[in-house]
Amino acid sequence: MSEIIAAVHIPETPAAAEAAQWVREHSSPLIYHHSRRVFVFGMLHARLLGLEPDPELVYLSALFHDVGLLTPFSGAQQRFELDGADHARRFLLEHGFSDGAAEVVWTAIALHTTPGVPARMGPEIAVTTYGVLTDAIGFGLDQLDPADVVAVTAADPRGDFKQEFLQTFVDALKDRPDTTFGTMNADVLAEFVPGFQRLSMVDRVRSAPWPT
Repeated sequence: MSEIIAAVHIPETPAAAEAAQWVREHSSPLIYHHSRRVFVFGMLHARLLGLEPDPELVYLSALFHDVGLLTPFSGAQQRFELDGADHARRFLLEHGFSDGAAEVVWTAIALHTTPGVPARMGPEIAVTTYGVLTDAIGFGLDQLDPADVVAVTAADPRGDFKQEFLQTFVDALKDRPDTTFGTMNADVLAEFVPGFQRLSMVDRVRSAPWPT
């Protein structure tokens, strides 16, 4: 029997099931349940906005969007969003998805913390970010049916989400602080990591190797 939350069908393709199992086994309960809520909230916003994204691609984007917080998947010092996006793209290509589908998921994950841009892109990219924003900061929560919100949080409970989510960011980024330049991720380190010095664009311009 298919799983339905707030009238949203959870994708049950082999790739979707394998991805969900992977995230459940390799991440934390916090990230797993957050990612599932992101999918359903995103699809609820799609319904309100008349968007018709590919549910499987949105689900895969939601599942992998924060895995870079837990395990860096590259040997490079890069933003956690890119670690997750790179891993997701490899997963899709290894499971027979087209280059175009893999690129959609990569972009949805890579941009999910970038203000303003995802909403101007394809529906999968937009609704992934809408789902992230709803679960993380309550974006558009007042536009959703309260009964749907209850159904989502009953299926995937929030627990002590606010505190645990912020701590997850601290733990993931404190050893790669330079990757937070120009992102909201620097806000977390500035709040919780003693001695963290936020680098600004002003600093970079002034210290550039030009005489004027």
